[in-house]
Amino acid sequence: MSNILIINGHQYYPFSEGKLNATLVDTASTLFQNKGHQTRIVTMEDEINIDQQLAHHQWADFILFQSPINWMGVSWSFKKYMDEVYTAGMAGALCHGDGRSAQNPTKNYGKGGALLGKKYMISVTFNAPKQAFDDKNEFFDGKSVDDLLFPMHMNFKFFNMTALPTFACFDVMKNADVESDLARFSAHIDQYF
Repeated sequence: MSNILIINGHQYYPFSEGKLNATLVDTASTLFQNKGHQTRIVTMEDEINIDQQLAHHQWADFILFQSPINWMGVSWSFKKYMDEVYTAGMAGALCHGDGRSAQNPTKNYGKGGALLGKKYMISVTFNAPKQAFDDKNEFFDGKSVDDLLFPMHMNFKFFNMTALPTFACFDVMKNADVESDLARFSAHIDQYF
């Protein structure tokens, strides 16, 4: 069985309390535990101890990153978490610098990752409707969810992790269908575990 780290990147806002993100985290944790996996959950409300977070990443075989998308990216508290934890991890816990050497400074950028064999999945919630993506006539100009999440994927590639397909809930503020989202989420998880 696997060790699974679940990170809830939700940041509380008066108009967005984080109930869906918390429900997705709880659903994932229950699904994983029912299959015999060990889970640890980190939330942005937790007191973040950098060494402990690095140890969580090293312990995990799989990391689920759950986050709302705010202003086309993850919450500021999740970004702060990444800035602090992942920068500290460059000393060897997550990667060995950026992979380059002084002898050959133009080669192997991004090849220093220390998390080979570990997998991750990004799961996000959007106010945007699904129809806003993958259509050149809509807001995202034909771009996909993963196009928007490209910087996040590059962060984890930097650590030499392998992506599982992204999951997304759409239109969660104006036209939510939580029951359907949870069913899709459970089926998505079940495909890989």
